[in-house]
Amino acid sequence: MKKLLLFLCVASFFSTFSQTEDAWVYLKDKPNAATFLQNPLQMLSQRSLDRRTTQNIPLDLKDVPVEATYYNQLKNVDDITVLGKSKWLNAVHIQGEETNIRALLNNYSFIESIEFANKSLNANAKNIGKKIVASHQNKFTETTTDFNYGNAENQIKMLKGDFLHLQNFTGEGMQIAIIDAGFPNVNTLSAFQRIRDNNQILGGYNFADRNSNFYTRDSHGTHVLSTIAGYVENQFVGTAPDAKFYLFISEIAETETVLEETLWVEAAERADSLGVNVINTSLGYTTYDNENHSHSYADMDGKTTFISRGAEIGVSRGMILVNSAGNDGSSSWKYIGAPADAAAVFSIGAVNFLENIASFSSFGPTADDRIKPDVLAQGVSAAIINYLSGNVSTSNGTSFSSPIMTGVVACFWQAFPNKTNFEIMDLIRKSADKYSNPTAQYGYGIPDFEAAYNQVLSINDFSNSQINIYPNPIKDSFSIAADAISLENVSIQIFNILGEKVLEKSKLISNSVDVSNLETGFYILKIQNDHQQKTVKLIKQ
Repeated sequence: MKKLLLFLCVASFFSTFSQTEDAWVYLKDKPNAATFLQNPLQMLSQRSLDRRTTQNIPLDLKDVPVEATYYNQLKNVDDITVLGKSKWLNAVHIQGEETNIRALLNNYSFIESIEFANKSLNANAKNIGKKIVASHQNKFTETTTDFNYGNAENQIKMLKGDFLHLQNFTGEGMQIAIIDAGFPNVNTLSAFQRIRDNNQILGGYNFADRNSNFYTRDSHGTHVLSTIAGYVENQFVGTAPDAKFYLFISEIAETETVLEETLWVEAAERADSLGVNVINTSLGYTTYDNENHSHSYADMDGKTTFISRGAEIGVSRGMILVNSAGNDGSSSWKYIGAPADAAAVFSIGAVNFLENIASFSSFGPTADDRIKPDVLAQGVSAAIINYLSGNVSTSNGTSFSSPIMTGVVACFWQAFPNKTNFEIMDLIRKSADKYSNPTAQYGYGIPDFEAAYNQVLSINDFSNSQINIYPNPIKDSFSIAADAISLENVSIQIFNILGEKVLEKSKLISNSVDVSNLETGFYILKIQNDHQQKTVKLIKQ
């Protein structure tokens, strides 16, 4: 009798479990779109709008929030749990029994379609092929030592990031979002005191717990952030020490579920709305605890997974999304994960300090035969800040090659702020050592940011004989001396040390520029003429 009762209970439990599913409900429209598009500051910050303007990216329906009345109706449905939403994909992530989820399509006219995470439940289900066993116990493939290893010199110099720093491009004026698993002790460790004292942490959000405490959860994000923003005098400097940061938690480290894809898209949407320039994601998704939700290699085409579709939209908004290629190079999976498979995502593999490929660095190509990873950075014995001790340690993974690259990308974009995100990524790829002969694991290889910088200057900069600024230092005004150039075709912009535009002239009426209203300090002057430009540091006395 007891055996029978136990069997019935277990059977009932598994029956209930098997019927509980995750799904995305796609909505038909956004009925208030016109109002939002006429009032863009209700959707996006001014900084976000300025980023669009610089890159000539118009607003569109994807920028409009999910219709609140639709969302609230779904939240009030009995036996359905709403877990997240995406304005980019006009979708709501729900959980419930399969029959209840299917009933929504008939009961609510605003629903366009429903996509189950369990692909076998969808009408257009793919053949998912070989199943890979999920393992989230060591999902970040991170190994750390507890002693001081030295400093970050090699990982910066490998990319010629030190060259950019010497040109005073250290990330100033750039904003980076880190979407990760947690940031414990960033608010207390001395290695992050510099960015705290300089107000370089602009905020963040914990999407995993739906609260504002982002200095919590898994330490992975702290280690990732340290490679970009950490500073220990004479021991460690991150790759973009003067950038500003938003810290977002989307990853739930103790489990692996499709909800994390939705939370990531929400975080990326938040980053976009705030005006972030570059996002780093040292995460990737292939298999899940519920193996019916797991992806196959065929899904790694940049168009199938929810997160990769969201990432593509994120790049179309004018951001650069830098993502770890993955740590599965020597595992049964072998290939990159999502969203590293997305065409527009800048996917980063790993090498050691001798520039040899790391065995764990995931392979391309994508399922539709595109080159991935894009480029490589150091991910073996990468220097990080240990989240407990605050000391310089070493760690392994594309989790670190990605943010090391992110910081240098931000510095490079700072040097050429009028370039689009696609132009910046293309210049970096073309500077890499295997650009002419990419391979499945190396991608285009290790980029040379000094070469990329000089390539832009050789194409775009005025020569010294063409244009000069005097006097400098300046008091109330300065003059522009131009040889064989019509000043009517010259535009100028002046930025303060925070990257804020303080003066702009689209056409020069005379060669004298009044700056009497500017405060004493350092400024960056950008001069443009057609497709040429020149950057000059000004000292205002």
